[in-house]
Amino acid sequence: MGTTLDILGITGPIYCAIALGYWATRQGLFAQSDMQVFGKFTLNLALPALLFNALSQRTVSEILNPSYLLAYAMGALVVTGGGLFWARKVKGHSLSFGSMMAMGMSCPNSGFVGYPIMLLSFGPVAGVALALNMVVENLLMIPLLLAVADSDGGLAGRWRLLIWQTFKNLAQNPMIWGIVGGFLFSLSGLTMPAPIGRTVNLFAQASAALSLFVIGGSLVGLKVNGLQGTVAQIVVGKLLISPLVMWGLLAWVVPIADPALRSAVLLTSALPMMGIYTILSQRHGHGAVSAAAALVTTVLSFFSLSGLLWVLQYYPL
Repeated sequence: MGTTLDILGITGPIYCAIALGYWATRQGLFAQSDMQVFGKFTLNLALPALLFNALSQRTVSEILNPSYLLAYAMGALVVTGGGLFWARKVKGHSLSFGSMMAMGMSCPNSGFVGYPIMLLSFGPVAGVALALNMVVENLLMIPLLLAVADSDGGLAGRWRLLIWQTFKNLAQNPMIWGIVGGFLFSLSGLTMPAPIGRTVNLFAQASAALSLFVIGGSLVGLKVNGLQGTVAQIVVGKLLISPLVMWGLLAWVVPIADPALRSAVLLTSALPMMGIYTILSQRHGHGAVSAAAALVTTVLSFFSLSGLLWVLQYYPL
């Protein structure tokens, strides 16, 4: 009973914050447009400050973890490949629709949901895990899946444009700058002046609660009607197949020495899909099904993540 309560003490506050965001927006205390403003604050200021804070206070040897990066990248690529195969060869969907399904199965919400859970579960190592996740997601998975989706619209031969657009987006991504800045500051060996450090810390501390509130508010108005079949396939891929693939990789292919990071990458693979999933899918007209999948996956992830944490208590990797 104690272990169950301990796990609910981790996942309960996370999903209570999400539920509060949903309730407050549903009741009209906040408009959905407010969620966009809160989301911009989180993405452009709070999360970059968090990433800078987490990396600048650690040594380079603690930050650079090739095994973690390899395990996460391999797991995401395997699930992406499986999702594309299922969508194209089994279900007969277009490349863009298959890319949307594969993105839903393989790209987790590391910043808005993953970091708060990892912080409560594994402590300070959560910041390092988040930074490593951001590297794989922004440098590999999102550009790859967007390129696959765009190739369905006649852009297959315009690979130079796709590469240029990818690097342009990275250069404008504040979270990437937070990672780069934190890494360079760690490499320099300098000590941050107290006033600046406390200012960065203030913004970093705002990320967890606000990001969860935004997730809840963004779920208001989403519907699942008529989309159950496709949504169920994405949900199974994200909450069941993705963590099973990662478990297999960690057990037999890419061992990670640090037990906290090992559990963190497994937990990452079991998270609901990223917050911008629906926005990216709207580019090709798949906004409705991606929104429905995000709604169902986020709700069900409370039970799957709680179950995974319970399993890790008794059967650690």
